[in-house]
Amino acid sequence: MNFRNGNDHYGSGLIALHWLTLGLLVAVYALIELRGIFPRGSAGRAAMMQWHFMLGLVVLALLPIRLALRAAGGAAPPIRPPLPAWQHRLAALMKLVLYVFLLVMPVLGWLTLSAQGKPVPFFGLQLPALLGADKALGHSLEELHGTIGEIGYYLIGLHAAAALFHHYWTRDDTLRRMLPRRG
Repeated sequence: MNFRNGNDHYGSGLIALHWLTLGLLVAVYALIELRGIFPRGSAGRAAMMQWHFMLGLVVLALLPIRLALRAAGGAAPPIRPPLPAWQHRLAALMKLVLYVFLLVMPVLGWLTLSAQGKPVPFFGLQLPALLGADKALGHSLEELHGTIGEIGYYLIGLHAAAALFHHYWTRDDTLRRMLPRRG
């Protein structure tokens, strides 16, 4: 696996983590949206919530690895043909917002469980509470987590739409730089 960015492609390690993160986010969102197929208090609903928590924490655990690979990979491969300066700035801002989202959402989830006095499961481990039990704070944090989660749909959708716009409309290599290499 190549961790260095090339002249026309991101390193394969960063590409793999990008798509793994997307897969995890799809699973996290699916688990929270589909939990309603089970009645409240059922084992199935509890399992879906537990997997939602654990996969969210995996996203958090992968974030420093992604950031380290970005730093170690060298300069991002240039987009060809080059973007106008305003698009380049907007893309950098969107990337920053997405990284903040990947940090804030799992931390808010962890804080929510902590404030609600619930265990924080992580694949057979119980992580320590970050806050003391406070039901009112837990409810507020849960609402904030949900609101930012809804904003996440738009952020992820805009990111994907921008990549597709660049690929099919402007026909630059924005998307191809993050796709796995063939052959």
